[in-house]
Amino acid sequence: MWVIAGLGNPGRKYLRTRHNIGFMVIEKIAIKNNIDFQDKKGYRIGRGSIGGNDILLVEPLLYMNMSGHVIKNILMKFDIKPENLIVIHDDLDMIEGKLRIKKTGSSGGHKGIESIIQNIGSKDFIRLKIGIGREEDILPEEYVLRKFKREEMTVIKDTIQKAADALESIVSEGVDKAMNRFN
Repeated sequence: MWVIAGLGNPGRKYLRTRHNIGFMVIEKIAIKNNIDFQDKKGYRIGRGSIGGNDILLVEPLLYMNMSGHVIKNILMKFDIKPENLIVIHDDLDMIEGKLRIKKTGSSGGHKGIESIIQNIGSKDFIRLKIGIGREEDILPEEYVLRKFKREEMTVIKDTIQKAADALESIVSEGVDKAMNRFN
């Protein structure tokens, strides 16, 4: 079984912001694979399959820097190793719309990833990083909480679709093949 977690911040205030692109991808996968969510305390979860492989879609509903607590509990509850965890998150240091799959690594300064590493005690989980770009004259913590501009939405919709395809590839074909196709 795979756990696919999209990172974001809870509440209407943060809906469709750059930091919530992980949630947007999770929602795309859920629609595409006919997966319904259940609301639990601190997270949303949906169970389904991709290419015959069981998956859990997870949206932690705590703030980004506390996401690790939810992920740790899900991994423990379903007895899943970190190697079968895929985390979808935004990346300021990549151009808008670019995807990158990584098997392991540091947090790269991302508070949600840092929280997961600290809580599960491992950096050996798959990340699907999605470039959101950066504006130099805006503080990063302000920029990530901004909504995408209307003229950016075509690129973002295409990127969300491509990210959903990349996740299906990871689960069905393996991370190495997915990296070769999408990186």
